[in-house]
Amino acid sequence: MSSERSGTARVPRALRGTRAVVLDTDGVITDSARVHAAAWKTAFDAFLSPRGERPFDPREDYLRYVDGKSRLDGAAAFLEARGLRPSDAEIRAVAAHKERLFTERLRAGGVDAYPGTVRLLRALQSAGIPLAAASASRHAAELLEQAGVRGLFDTLVDGGEAARLGLPGKPDPALFLEATRRLGVPAEHAAVVEDALAGVEAGRRGGFGLVVGVDRARTPATRAALLKHGADLVVDDLAELLTQKED
Repeated sequence: MSSERSGTARVPRALRGTRAVVLDTDGVITDSARVHAAAWKTAFDAFLSPRGERPFDPREDYLRYVDGKSRLDGAAAFLEARGLRPSDAEIRAVAAHKERLFTERLRAGGVDAYPGTVRLLRALQSAGIPLAAASASRHAAELLEQAGVRGLFDTLVDGGEAARLGLPGKPDPALFLEATRRLGVPAEHAAVVEDALAGVEAGRRGGFGLVVGVDRARTPATRAALLKHGADLVVDDLAELLTQKED
């Protein structure tokens, strides 16, 4: 952790008493969830169309079945939810197709960090609160580098690390707990920030002191779903935490 942190900045009210913050990457830090969703749609529709199945919905289906999960877990969850019984080989093929599409689109256009998230990260860094990025994606480091925010984090636990360590995917909290272990802070004194239903559920299962849901869709239904799955509070953008009024 950086010795340059002064610890003099004011911590947002919702995060008072929090000793570390773990943030998901796609949809929370970087505007990459839309690229994932588009790649999933193309890959799933190529599988569904010959079978006469309705297309993949890049908003509803993505949030409900895929967001926050590993590629294989997401592919299996969605196809099984449709009542299909894909073989392991078919699941791997769909996941591999999605991976090729995502990589192509990522290299072609790149992604940006959400300005509100960057504002919060800089405020927390100035206040001396250690930060971790966590993601089921193996592209997390590349995404953070492209967005220019990798240096704001003390540690990163991505899909590659999860595979190396044998960590189960969300909604299991193992990914987040590994991040807090590296930061040296117990989960009950840390916050998790997530936009995925599986992610907020993982935060709740892990016993985190605070679970913040980010509702990029900004609808009553998605807000309610995040709260139902374990979020303590939900914001449309993380900059809202910086503007909350004092009691």
